Amino acid sequence: MTSYWLAEPALELPRGTGSGPVDVGIVGAGVTGCACALELAEAGLRVRVVDARKVAEGASGRNGGFALRGTAASYDQVVASFGRDQALALWQWTEAELQAMGELAGDAFRRLGSLRLAADAEEREDLRDEIEALWADGLEAEWIDAPGGPLAGRFTAAIRHPTDAVLQPARMVRRLAARAMEAGAEILEGRQVTDTGELGAERVVVATDGYPSGLLGDLEGLIVPTRGQVIATEPLAERLFEMPHYGRHGFDYWHRAADGRIVAGGFRDVSLDQEFTADEELTDPVQRALSTFVNDLVGRELRVDYRWAGIFGLVLDFLPVVGEVPGLPGTWVAGGYSGHGNVLGFACGRLAARAILGDRDPLLDLFEPVRLLG
Repeated sequence: MTSYWLAEPALELPRGTGSGPVDVGIVGAGVTGCACALELAEAGLRVRVVDARKVAEGASGRNGGFALRGTAASYDQVVASFGRDQALALWQWTEAELQAMGELAGDAFRRLGSLRLAADAEEREDLRDEIEALWADGLEAEWIDAPGGPLAGRFTAAIRHPTDAVLQPARMVRRLAARAMEAGAEILEGRQVTDTGELGAERVVVATDGYPSGLLGDLEGLIVPTRGQVIATEPLAERLFEMPHYGRHGFDYWHRAADGRIVAGGFRDVSLDQEFTADEELTDPVQRALSTFVNDLVGRELRVDYRWAGIFGLVLDFLPVVGEVPGLPGTWVAGGYSGHGNVLGFACGRLAARAILGDRDPLLDLFEPVRLLG
């Protein structure tokens, strides 16, 4: 079935010609590629973006619509792995990028905060460790003991992250694409790139996240394709959920869309071995689990109007992969967001663009692609 986000009509973009050389070629017209193109085009570079589909039709139009600070790993885990200074810089960077995203996205962005929920005593302790680390470094977060309403009895505690938001992600990315074209970028839809030489560019950015490109040399396959499945119900009149929720270490996530639908995803763990794939097909076990979960939350059976799947790139240390591809001078990669691609994809597209323009952020030391070969 069609993604709820992609069902919204999109304006036709002007057709590019693909002729002549450019300064930077970008493979992938999702959030990373379009954010990168906008940054480069506004700086005066000639930019060409190419995608086998249309703008936002990959993971950028097939996710759950969350816009969260940080990474897929919790703050205390990142502190333990990389130190307090690095963790704090990373979190503050994502908060600043969330702000920038909101300014560009318009009504596709709603800053509501988010709730990270504990489903059992062990996860409650995990949340307590995280909020203590957040508070120690002056990062805003609120502890909620025994959440009420439809969450009562199901979840034992929560952290409210006030910086977070929900998106209509396809609408946002389409707006980035339109702004990039206004700034002079060219976008070619419906064209598969099999060799970076086809782009006629001095430098290339591969921005396909979990979708295999065949363009990454020794890195190919090390950003592991992983399927996420999502549903959207009939619209509900009642406002049961005021902000995005996620629990069970990210295996459950849901929110109320602007029109009242419950958008819910996750439950990869009911058949985890089948979900490490680049195949967007839906599976009965995950879809049944999603429907059952939403019905239980709401207390009645809901009609499901949309079901879809998208592919994200999983990296074992949960950090993005951004930088030059080892062994392929002039070819960059930006991906590996491990399910947090709306904010990290936007941020890393801009980070790569600035590095290409000569403004290299120290965060790139954390994101170096060569680490995947170690």
